[in-house]
Amino acid sequence: MVARGGWPRGPRREVYGRTPMMHGQGQSDRPVVPAKSPNKPGEPGAEGMEGRGLAKGNPSQQNAPRAQHRDGARSALERVREVAERDKTVRFTTLLHHVYTIEHLRAAYSALKRGAAPGIDGETWGHYGEALEANLADLSGRLKRGAYRAKPVKRTYIPKADGRQRPLGIPTLEDKLVQRATADVMNAIWEADFLGFSYGFRPGRKAHDALDALYTGLLTRKVNWVLDADVRGFFDAIDPGWLVKFVEHRIADRRVVRLIQKWLNAGVLEDGTRTWSEKGTPQGGSISPLLANVYLHYVFDLWARRWRKTHAHGDVIVVRYADDCARPTPLC
Repeated sequence: MVARGGWPRGPRREVYGRTPMMHGQGQSDRPVVPAKSPNKPGEPGAEGMEGRGLAKGNPSQQNAPRAQHRDGARSALERVREVAERDKTVRFTTLLHHVYTIEHLRAAYSALKRGAAPGIDGETWGHYGEALEANLADLSGRLKRGAYRAKPVKRTYIPKADGRQRPLGIPTLEDKLVQRATADVMNAIWEADFLGFSYGFRPGRKAHDALDALYTGLLTRKVNWVLDADVRGFFDAIDPGWLVKFVEHRIADRRVVRLIQKWLNAGVLEDGTRTWSEKGTPQGGSISPLLANVYLHYVFDLWARRWRKTHAHGDVIVVRYADDCARPTPLC
């Protein structure tokens, strides 16, 4: 089931009217094979070369789920992707059943890192897999009944190049598993919306593709200056309330929204003490990169595209990888 129109301010109901998307969003920039022509008329030529890593294979594979998914799960998510691409105002009202199928949960389990550190419950990939089918059946049942509960993430730290430490949250294995399955479903929707200059943590894209796009802009344009920006403490500064509102632009299934809210509100366990924060999302979860991209899509990407079209003098080329971005600006 899908509903068309913006997310309502009052009591939620499924409607089939049309309302404009936030910031006047129209057709998204599409990932394309490198070429000398721009993605669309009026766009900078360098950005027509975005998505170099997507050149191999069938274009329909660009947004497809991972290869571990069987044909049933793949075709179901392909249908979601097709609807999302066809109508940018669609809000999906029934998505949770894509998450809790045994088939999809099994594929998500297979995609997890086998040697990853365990969360607060100590459960490892190998031990969980010893009774995999029984565990997945139990997890699927809890998701269906609404009995699934997110656990706090375990706080650990990893060193940064400048000598400081980056906080990292380690969810439990089941939380990572459900997050992975949910992220697959959400990717099928948002890959139809994300703009061409967004590269970080997206299927079929990698850091080298972002560097290729930046290099193309620098090589083919008479660049006047380059703006290199990094969002300070991005994951710690995300506003969960706004993040949920952004998710609701496309997802009207309250059960999926509640899943996301459970992860945002699970808190952090460090040295035996559980703490909560009114802002930020823990780094380390399977769904954290996707939620970060959703957030930046609305607060930065759409703004950058609109600013470029309405205020910029000359061409502006944008390349964003997660919370890092660069904007080479040619001479007017």
